[in-house]
Amino acid sequence: MSNEVENTHIEETAVETHEEVVDTHGASTGDESVAASLGLNGQLFAFQLLNFAIVAVIIWFLILKPLTKTLEERKKLIDESLDKAKEVDSNLQMAEIKFQERIDDAKSEASKVISKVQEEGVELTEKMKEKAQKEIELVVDQAKRNIKIEKEEMMTELREETANLVVAAVEKILEEKLDDKKDAELIKGTISKLGK
Repeated sequence: MSNEVENTHIEETAVETHEEVVDTHGASTGDESVAASLGLNGQLFAFQLLNFAIVAVIIWFLILKPLTKTLEERKKLIDESLDKAKEVDSNLQMAEIKFQERIDDAKSEASKVISKVQEEGVELTEKMKEKAQKEIELVVDQAKRNIKIEKEEMMTELREETANLVVAAVEKILEEKLDDKKDAELIKGTISKLGK
């Protein structure tokens, strides 16, 4: 019997101990029961949180910080490229404006040159017309003088020829009736009549 009493006593003590353990853990288990109901262990959670923080720091310094720096450098490079592109575009527009101004100036200059050439052409044409007119007048005057000289020479020749013909005709008609003195008078009279 003593064994039975001892066994009962041990069982009672075990139940009490279990109840005490449940009571002592009951307060903390109340908090842990929420975590336990979520399937979390506080100590494990703390280690996992610490591990996460360490991994986050490692990732930040080894990956994210260099990546962020690289992205910032790339952004800066892109911004500089955009600024340069805007500057090039601005320079291109200015160059186009200057090019258009030069084209306009060249057109204006060409127009002036064409106008000047046309004026000089008209002036040269007028001078050439005047020169040609003067040359024509000189040729006409020379031709008139030549014609007048030839006319006078022909008239002189004609008079002489006529006088010779008249003398020859008169001599034949009057072959023996005229002497030399009357013959000379007759020739002079005939020549003077022809000269008028």
